Amino acid sequence: MTAPAPTRRGRWIERWDPEDEAFWNATGERIARRNLWFSVLSEHIGFSVWTLWSVLVLFMGPEYGLTPADKFLLTSMVTLVGAVVRVPYTFAVAVFGGRNWTVVSASLLLVPTIAAFTVMKPGTSFSTFLLVGLLAGIGGGNFASSMTNINAFFPLRKKGWALGLNAGGGNIGVPVIQLIALAIIGASGGPRVLLGIYIPLIVVAAVLAALCMDNLASVKNDTGAAKDAARDGHTWIMAFLYVGTFGSFIGYSFAFGQVLTNQFGRTPLQAAYLTFIGPLLGSLIRPVGGWLADRYGGARITLWNYVGMAAATAVLIGAGMRKSLPLFVSVFVVLFVLSGLGNGSTYKMIPGIFQAKALARGLEGEAAVAHGRRLSGAAMGLIGAVGALGGVGINLAFRQSFLSYGSGTGAFVAFLGFYAVCFVVTWAVYLRRPIGRIPATASASEEKAQLSYAEV
Repeated sequence: MTAPAPTRRGRWIERWDPEDEAFWNATGERIARRNLWFSVLSEHIGFSVWTLWSVLVLFMGPEYGLTPADKFLLTSMVTLVGAVVRVPYTFAVAVFGGRNWTVVSASLLLVPTIAAFTVMKPGTSFSTFLLVGLLAGIGGGNFASSMTNINAFFPLRKKGWALGLNAGGGNIGVPVIQLIALAIIGASGGPRVLLGIYIPLIVVAAVLAALCMDNLASVKNDTGAAKDAARDGHTWIMAFLYVGTFGSFIGYSFAFGQVLTNQFGRTPLQAAYLTFIGPLLGSLIRPVGGWLADRYGGARITLWNYVGMAAATAVLIGAGMRKSLPLFVSVFVVLFVLSGLGNGSTYKMIPGIFQAKALARGLEGEAAVAHGRRLSGAAMGLIGAVGALGGVGINLAFRQSFLSYGSGTGAFVAFLGFYAVCFVVTWAVYLRRPIGRIPATASASEEKAQLSYAEV
């Protein structure tokens, strides 16, 4: 039976049932895709503003009086704020509506951009740069609200693709701002030119969100869901795994240019020619990670992805010790690609896991879907926030490695060990008992859950 078309009150949709295929084919898919595209645009600008300082530090030569350690500390703190604000941004969607909050969160990006435009000049104190950099962290929150919003628009069978595309389109804001910076540096322009380009783009993103997006009345703030998600061990296991994928992506995005300038003596222009490639490919591959997870299971893709990340990190250690810039850059790009692939596969796992838990409780049909959507939406904010903290750890690890050893080798050794732990956790929790090895004493609901875990 076809569900009735959505009833609108302003930009609100009162009824939304994407799991009903008739509804989805008739009206749902068109509306969901429209909201997806404009969500991607806003999140894209948010990522650009968040990672703004990974580019601005390349403009800041000796006349700014900052040491390499100062710059790593600055980018670490920007990453930290971006991680922390993801939690309230997740619940803002239910309070204000997905479309309404997208307009607000996009407009807020004007604050750090205009502030940076004002203070970006030699003679400004490090504490001022740090304060303005912290403001840029709000751009990291746009990811959490965008993902929570888009998660509600799509059916479970389409979530891997939709969330991967939404996140990948946002992630691509990192290489885009680096490419624009490359053009500006090459034309002998200053950092204020870069900031001046983004101010009108922020306004455009906010206006288009207001004109073209919708709020879902069915997405309501549920503090009980947040508490339930926080009490669920799988939320924190997935947060840990997301540290390894997204934490790597955002941490390396902030640090790559500084590693090239400090360890290999590249000039800012030479570094800018190289830094955008990894984030660009890592962003583009993220929807592929979601698609592969839809097809083969997120846990399987994530497991083998960690094998690749560990292998690439081991090669990076050797390349750094041999001072081989071509090998170092090539393998670093591969590591970016793998982090992007893993971003897609890990995020796909989240709704699958909570759907499996719903089946384990004996829920079926729409009740199971609603329960899984309720918890996965709440968990995504926590997982996204903790995952982004991995970027803080990466920048602090590089800072300490350069202070102690004069290179990033010590940090890469630590990252190698971490990826090995992520591999073990993925295997032990989600793949240790594959299909066909369910204990005979397991109940029917436990069997359903185990089967789903193997396929998440």
